[in-house]
Amino acid sequence: MKQARQHRPTSKHEEDWDIEHVHAETQGSRTMLLVLILISVGLAAAAQITLKHGMNQVVDRTGAAFRFSGPSLKAVALTPAVWGGLALFALSAFVWLAVLSRAALSFAYPFAALTYVVIVLYDTVRGEAVSGLRWGGVALIVAGIVLVSRTPSHS
Repeated sequence: MKQARQHRPTSKHEEDWDIEHVHAETQGSRTMLLVLILISVGLAAAAQITLKHGMNQVVDRTGAAFRFSGPSLKAVALTPAVWGGLALFALSAFVWLAVLSRAALSFAYPFAALTYVVIVLYDTVRGEAVSGLRWGGVALIVAGIVLVSRTPSHS
């Protein structure tokens, strides 16, 4: 009687889609992965905050919300905070590339939602009102990330 031939992934990329693939992780590599994820999330949140600050300056300078027109585009191009925010996004993306080289996308990507959590905390520290419903959303995000973080992160 012939035994069924088991399919083994032939490449690391194929492992991303192989449900039966089990990768033995060391605690150190998992910790490093989580640190990289948190750095990327922190940089992305800082980028958003910096871009918001820059766009507030643009609105103050032009007296109107951003439009894809000459004066608005010029004001954006001349605002250092906008360039700083874009630079932070670029740095976040490079760290994210390191994350993606170490983890399955289905593991890593939910952590990107932590950016929203950081932004809500930032708004709270700045004294902006945050509704209970928004805090409920933050709690659901955190609960989801806790669940995802307890699963294997193999790539």
